[in-house]
Amino acid sequence: MTSKEIRQAFFDFFKERQHHIESSAPIVRKNDPTLMFTNSGMAPFKDYFLGNQQAPYPRIADTQKCLRVSGKHNDLEEVGRDSYHHTMFEMLGNWSFGDYFKEEAIQWAWELLTEVYRLPKDRLYITLFEGNEKEGVERDREAEKIWQKYTDKDRILAFDKKDNFWEMGDTGPCGPCSEIHIDLREDSERSLVPGKDLVNKDHPQVVEIWNLVFMQYNRLESNELVPLPQKHVDTGMGFERLCMAIQGKKSNYDTDVFQHYIAFLEKNTGKKYRGSYEADQKVDIAFRVLVDHVRAVSFTIADGQLPDNTGAGYVVRRILRRAVRYYFSFLEAKEPLLYRMVDLLAEDFKDIFPELWAQKELVAKVIKEEEKSFLRTLEEGLKRMDLLIAEQPKVLDGKTVFELYDTFGFPIDLTRLIASENGLTLDEKGFEAALQEQKERSRKDAKKSVGDWTVVKPSSKVDFVGYDVLVAQNTEITKYRKVTAKGKELYQFVLETTPFYGESGGQVGDTGTLVWDNGNSVQVLDTQRENELIVHIVDRLPSDIAGKVFAEVNGERRRAVQNNHSATHLLHAALREILGNHVHQKGSLVEADYLRFDFSHFQKVTEEEWKAIEQRVNEKIRENIPLEENRNLPIETAKEKGAMMLFGEKYGEKVRMIAFGSDYSVELCGGCHAPATGNIGLFKIISESAVAAGVRRIEAVTAAKAEQYIVGELDTLQSLRRMLKNPKDVLYALQQMQEQNKQLEKQIEDLQNRQAGQLKAQLLERFQVEKGVHFLFEQLPLDNGKAVKNLLFELQQSIPNSAIGVGFIENEKPQLMLLFQQELLVEKDWDAGKIIRNAAQKIKGGGGGQKFFATAGGTHSPGLSQALVNMEEEIKAKL
Repeated sequence: MTSKEIRQAFFDFFKERQHHIESSAPIVRKNDPTLMFTNSGMAPFKDYFLGNQQAPYPRIADTQKCLRVSGKHNDLEEVGRDSYHHTMFEMLGNWSFGDYFKEEAIQWAWELLTEVYRLPKDRLYITLFEGNEKEGVERDREAEKIWQKYTDKDRILAFDKKDNFWEMGDTGPCGPCSEIHIDLREDSERSLVPGKDLVNKDHPQVVEIWNLVFMQYNRLESNELVPLPQKHVDTGMGFERLCMAIQGKKSNYDTDVFQHYIAFLEKNTGKKYRGSYEADQKVDIAFRVLVDHVRAVSFTIADGQLPDNTGAGYVVRRILRRAVRYYFSFLEAKEPLLYRMVDLLAEDFKDIFPELWAQKELVAKVIKEEEKSFLRTLEEGLKRMDLLIAEQPKVLDGKTVFELYDTFGFPIDLTRLIASENGLTLDEKGFEAALQEQKERSRKDAKKSVGDWTVVKPSSKVDFVGYDVLVAQNTEITKYRKVTAKGKELYQFVLETTPFYGESGGQVGDTGTLVWDNGNSVQVLDTQRENELIVHIVDRLPSDIAGKVFAEVNGERRRAVQNNHSATHLLHAALREILGNHVHQKGSLVEADYLRFDFSHFQKVTEEEWKAIEQRVNEKIRENIPLEENRNLPIETAKEKGAMMLFGEKYGEKVRMIAFGSDYSVELCGGCHAPATGNIGLFKIISESAVAAGVRRIEAVTAAKAEQYIVGELDTLQSLRRMLKNPKDVLYALQQMQEQNKQLEKQIEDLQNRQAGQLKAQLLERFQVEKGVHFLFEQLPLDNGKAVKNLLFELQQSIPNSAIGVGFIENEKPQLMLLFQQELLVEKDWDAGKIIRNAAQKIKGGGGGQKFFATAGGTHSPGLSQALVNMEEEIKAKL
């Protein structure tokens, strides 16, 4: 079976058994503070298990895009080195929410594997939970008894809590699990060591392919396990491993999931993939790294996460750069390579993950630009290595090695390789210390403690009323917890009914007030979403939080946010109308003071275009189009009405549609909006810029903020008029001033050149001769670097075998220049760059350049004369 047939057979099997086939959730988690990426099949269904939301179907099956490169599940450094770890992978799963349980889950798993996929029964092993006396949980005899219907007793193995008891977190739903393992070794190996002895021993050919989790307990804060009122099934089967087993391969990378891309790399690099897993076979490792990483990066970008220097974006950039380092170092590819595989990837997955196919041009462009940028950085790193080698230290100190790793992206094994080729060794301990120091800094910056929820009143859902009203009377706190973030202690409340909007979809969270019927009150500083919970953040915990609460949103702030949110919808429509239908939203931020909108577009928006966009939005504002809101609309109906759907969002069967004119702006959106476009008042673009390759950003203001901006610009213009003595044409007056300024600068340059010419005659008489070399070290009264450089080269032409070092002040900053005649470089082995860097320490600066000419700048002018002395002494010492 091909991989596509294997996936489809899974869907068909469970569809026949009344499962709803769910599409994959985005790989980036947006409203889950506990996860940066979807790292397991169950992550999108967390709220169903926690009871925060009702599952729309009792039975679901899906394939979920997962990414494991951060936090607890971090497989990044293993990828490429072994046959079965990946960054991005697919997790096939079937789910029961309070419906069927162990009997059906086990029967169907066995039936699918042995009858549909025809995996040999004598190669399959089952694991189950052995029990835990301390926690009062018995061996999972129920599962054991069911498994014995299908396989021999000696193929059913019991393991402890670490391997066979699954928990979502420190508290919450959990339960025993049964894993299905397969032995893929040759018969000759199997005859020597039975497969059951290698289960859970990290053998590359005896691997887990399916995990059946039986959620039957709830772990309380006291650590006690109590039975859940409803039992659930959560299963996860690694798609790539399943393909390996069915296709009879020894490695995931040997399946048709990856072979297409390996063949592409062979053709385009001239290298041959041999499938070796020896640590020194860097070419084979590089092949595997590339075909894995291109999937992770492409799908994550398609789901809305661009490479960046922080957060999830930094993880994407790190994966991408790891791939570039491998092809640069071991496949001898010096031009961008990853982006060329995006078309293949999009074609292969267009039926199952169509979001990549729809955005393949954008994704390829973003990856290509990232590759080009990092390849330039790598080249800079190689130049830095050349300088280090030229200095001939015996050992590269740890901080230097870490700088190469951190700044230039050099993996330590590349630095080690180049160093060994040049007879150098590395200070490995120093590198590890610097690396650990950085990790500690990162951990400290990201440190955030979140306590468990304390339940005040049991409640299974949050009723949000904020679309209609800004107050809720007689609501109650259902749960609260204390959190620590950035050294501050805060509290988080969940209300049974709330008008507060939790930050989501780019719209910031509401602020406001909570008042208890006993007189206690607190200010809500922010409101966040945690999956389906709406979390109100306050800085103190009142003495008594029981009883009824009056919750009121800051209305003035909310209305400003609503205006800006509605303006982003009008802007989106205007962009598509004026720039083209290729424009798609790639991110937004809706604050009270301004809005920010990121969109796909491959060139700078011209001044004429953004004026037209701004004009179109303001036309729609003046039309005062009323808001048309449809809640709980079937998604198919929304599609028929032409509603815009954003990439990277997961939509349910029922959606909320926002329209301003049925033929103008129609989008699916969960945010808060103005009742009519006229409320926005005025729309003004304040900037347009690039965010990444193929992604532009517009920042704008509306209503009172737009008026303030325009008034401020007019005030500036009036000030300019007064400064220019009120000319009729301000632009013409400024152009005249600029022209005069250019003429004055030219006159000053001429004067400085004449001054340098007069100085030249004096300096020619000040050269000293020592061992055939003519020396001049002087502090000059000039303040123009260009004039000084011209003077140095004129002096060199007049004096043979010369070494000239000068200091001067330019823009109140000390500067140094050092010039040697080329003949001296060969004869004396001098290097102006190295010498000037040493001297620059005296002026608290740095510099460099070529061996015959170098410059330096600093901040400490009093050190200029000593810097010149140091240069002179170092050069004379070399004689």
